[in-house]
Amino acid sequence: MILRDGRPQERRALEELQRRASPMWDDDRPYLLANPDVIELPLAHISEGRVRVAEELSRVMGFAVLVPRDTDAALDGLFVEPEHWRRGIGRLLVEDAVARARAAGLAALDVVANGNALGFSEKLGFTVCGAAQTQFGPAKRLRRALISG
Repeated sequence: MILRDGRPQERRALEELQRRASPMWDDDRPYLLANPDVIELPLAHISEGRVRVAEELSRVMGFAVLVPRDTDAALDGLFVEPEHWRRGIGRLLVEDAVARARAAGLAALDVVANGNALGFSEKLGFTVCGAAQTQFGPAKRLRRALISG
């Protein structure tokens, strides 16, 4: 498995991967089917090096979007091909985002997770720090500190 920056020419393929992964949860499926346009990967995210792709044998297995802010960053998207879930790909992408944010001198990494991803996020060192409302409904805001002190 290699990690690399996303490429502008694969934007549509990454959006299709997101379309395959997102409706896997029963509670999100009706909204996604009724609003397929909500899945969009901004080209700027790719062009600015915010998208990291996990690739195995020249096949894209997943991707993550890291959006830096003033003193922290947000993990704005994490998607893995459903048939490859539970192989460590999501963990690898999150740890890569943590390393990149830490290398940039950022203090914390934030993520908004619904109930389906809450346990996964907590296993990776994120702690609940508040509530969030998403287009899919209520979710939790989680944070992982990147610097000690």
